[in-house]
Amino acid sequence: MPHIRFAIFDMDGVLYDFDRSTRLHLLEDLTGRSAAEIHEAVFGGPHENEAEAGTPDTAEGYLAQFGRLLGHPIDFETWADVRRKSMRSRPRVFDTVRRLKNHAAVAMLTNNGMMLKAALPDCAPEVVEVFGEKAHVSAEFKTRKPDPLIFRLVCTKYGFAPEESAFVDDSAKNVAGAVEAGLTGHVYRSPDALEAFLSGLDLI
Repeated sequence: MPHIRFAIFDMDGVLYDFDRSTRLHLLEDLTGRSAAEIHEAVFGGPHENEAEAGTPDTAEGYLAQFGRLLGHPIDFETWADVRRKSMRSRPRVFDTVRRLKNHAAVAMLTNNGMMLKAALPDCAPEVVEVFGEKAHVSAEFKTRKPDPLIFRLVCTKYGFAPEESAFVDDSAKNVAGAVEAGLTGHVYRSPDALEAFLSGLDLI
């Protein structure tokens, strides 16, 4: 096995439980539109994938687009509150990452737009505590998982070769993209399996 010096973690589905239905119902209460209508208008088209790839390229631009698609004005605090209420941290996984930091550098990479980047302190304070400035959204790199390019860009940013790096995501498709880029990949299924993977790399 390669000597791993850098580990990258997905956010939703790894560090947090993320309940999309909760988010839709909260937006339903806010707007009076049905959850199905909101899903189709906001998340069902190309706009979210485009935002994850960097268009719009600012939090303000993302929020303005979100409000237009939602058909209802929404401010930063409300958006962040809805996102926060749709998430639940996984303390054991965060504890594992804290242990890992004694042996390797860590970063976070989530497919999200610039609005989430700006809102991390409000809706994901554990991420800010553990990853600091190394908490990234895909929009920063102008592409999104599973494109192998994004993994190479993150590794290069921090001075690690892909072969020195590992990636953890609950999406097998995203992990396959990382493996194609040269990283060692792990599809997250449970805290026990994650710990076994990292132990096998002599990281915890």
